[in-house]
Amino acid sequence: MALTATIYNFDVELADNDRGVYESLQLRVARHPSESEEYLVTRLLAYLLEHADGIAFSRGISDPEEPTIAVRDMTGAITTWIEVGAPDAARLHKASKASRRAVVYTHKDPDQLVRRLRGEKIHRAGDLELYAIDRALVAELALRLERRVAFSISIADREIYLSIGNETLTGTVRRLSLDL
Repeated sequence: MALTATIYNFDVELADNDRGVYESLQLRVARHPSESEEYLVTRLLAYLLEHADGIAFSRGISDPEEPTIAVRDMTGAITTWIEVGAPDAARLHKASKASRRAVVYTHKDPDQLVRRLRGEKIHRAGDLELYAIDRALVAELALRLERRVAFSISIADREIYLSIGNETLTGTVRRLSLDL
């Protein structure tokens, strides 16, 4: 018997001061049985950090040809390809060719990701945006993960302030470089 996805509902008050994005969002996010809580949280944070018109989660691992998260224009073309975790160079090469902007948000060891990608063949590698989300923030939010979660998130100078219940979690989003 195949395991099914678990649906999480997030009510989010987003205030991204860096980009001037202020939204009240209600998100339904499916978590595949093979997906860790940390990956789900990172995927959610990446969505919020990149929130724009046309953004959507992909259908997940059932469609490996699609980005984890995509921003599409009115024609349906991908303008921003967003990956989460530690994608390989071939996937990022494809992402850079398929969109104007390719972005990775990792919750894993950022230095290991950079070492693995450095020197690999990636289309427009110098334009690739790599970000490390504070691992402690991801772990703390994963501990508070429930099927229905409400929180507010403020982003200022790539610093995240997340209020959930009576607690405030903080962490940084650090830009990584491949040093090409």
